[in-house]
Amino acid sequence: MERPFARVTVTEKAEKSLKSGQVRVFSEEVVSISGDFRQGDVVDVYSGRGKYLGSGFYNAASKQCVRLLSRNPNDRFDEAFWRRRLQYAVDYRKTVMGDDFSACRLIFGDADGFPGLTVDRFGDVLVAEVLSLGCERIKATLFNALCEILSAMGETVSVIYERSDGAIREREGLSPVSGAFLDRRPDRTAPHELTITENGISYRVNYGEGQKTGFFLDQKYNRQAVARLARGKRVLDCFTHTGAFALNAAKGGAQTVVAVDISDAAVALARENAEMNGYGDKVQVLCADVFDYLAELEKNKRHDFDLIILDPPAFTKSNATVRAAYRGYREINARAMRLLPRGGYLATCSCSHFMTASLFRNLLHDAAADAGVSLRQIEERQQAPDHPILWNVPETEYLKFCLFQVV
Repeated sequence: MERPFARVTVTEKAEKSLKSGQVRVFSEEVVSISGDFRQGDVVDVYSGRGKYLGSGFYNAASKQCVRLLSRNPNDRFDEAFWRRRLQYAVDYRKTVMGDDFSACRLIFGDADGFPGLTVDRFGDVLVAEVLSLGCERIKATLFNALCEILSAMGETVSVIYERSDGAIREREGLSPVSGAFLDRRPDRTAPHELTITENGISYRVNYGEGQKTGFFLDQKYNRQAVARLARGKRVLDCFTHTGAFALNAAKGGAQTVVAVDISDAAVALARENAEMNGYGDKVQVLCADVFDYLAELEKNKRHDFDLIILDPPAFTKSNATVRAAYRGYREINARAMRLLPRGGYLATCSCSHFMTASLFRNLLHDAAADAGVSLRQIEERQQAPDHPILWNVPETEYLKFCLFQVV
């Protein structure tokens, strides 16, 4: 049967990559394209020998010019197709998140078959980031269907707020978008803020101005792992952001907690969250550069902490800067290890997929050698299951989280 989509023929290299499970075709791998299409349309991908390899969004403005959606030639990419895929993603979250379904990531890009789309749920508010032209073209269909799917499950959606302002949009030929796609609140002029509960702790979330979608949901269960170690400990939480690790440590029974962040706004929010949860006296929040703060503690031979948490932002967002990022991660980890007493505990992580798990392990080995200590591994963890990892798509595996005892 004649297919209604334009036809993209790719190199042998791309054919091998797609057959191995990859979901991207790069512009230099396209041999030819035929048929009528608009940028952002679905196209069919074929090998040089005419074998169908899959279908995906096409955008010549992007280095990743084809983002694969399906390998099934029977898919038609109509409204029913998108609804089925959304239903599948939402049902998965309902199953794996259980009681935490009210605050979780509903859509995680390629891991759910929606390249360039992220949707986080905070109660009755959905915060979306659209970073591909293909999803931009169909976002109204997706957002409306998502509302209907959640409504059928007895869940209310009052707001869908877009935070589509990442640099990747420029590379897709798209302008930044930030604002409400849907707002059913009685007072639409109210601030874009709400309160969520995670692990029994309440947080103020500013989904209009906070980082990313306003709150980092991926560390949910890693915070619980830290809380289990914190009882009776003197805890230092570095790069605290909203204070989430600090507050989980306090809830876990920490003796004292010091939380550090360079951002005035983050410090103010972390203090507010500490007060709101009744930990204002236990959690001290400081505005400081973590690198300088750790260096000063080391210079003064201070050993004030039994548990140090390192949750830095991504030090690298490309392969070109991995070497510099390696040095940065190595430095803060070595300093933390030197500051801890023998028998102290370290929670450390990286949220950059360019800093692979093997690289992260290597830098921790190097940091331990720099510090002259040995590491006893307690746990090695990853992102929460609402950020699922597809083994054939390495980019979906990005968060590395390790718990050690320094011996």
